[in-house]
Amino acid sequence: MNIDIREENGGYIAAFVGRLDTPSAIKAQQDITVLIENADKEITLDCTKLEYISSSGLRLFLALRKEATAKGGKIIVKNINDEIKKVFMMTGFYNLFTIL
Repeated sequence: MNIDIREENGGYIAAFVGRLDTPSAIKAQQDITVLIENADKEITLDCTKLEYISSSGLRLFLALRKEATAKGGKIIVKNINDEIKKVFMMTGFYNLFTIL
């Protein structure tokens, strides 16, 4: 799992590559510190190359959303594949995020 984070147009884009499972979510928690610190901005989670997400990965997305809500920011999730979309639909996450 790799996360490419870049600042763009006053916000942040985080591109997830690989599988966001329990072991990788632990490392990802450290990697997204810059997003947590800047949760008052618009943050786009680009899932074009995200192959899989576990409950630990969902918790990571939820933690970002919680911080953004508290700080007046916004989380956008884009380019989820059909399998991840099913997970989002089953867990109710699809209604929690702006999904493009």
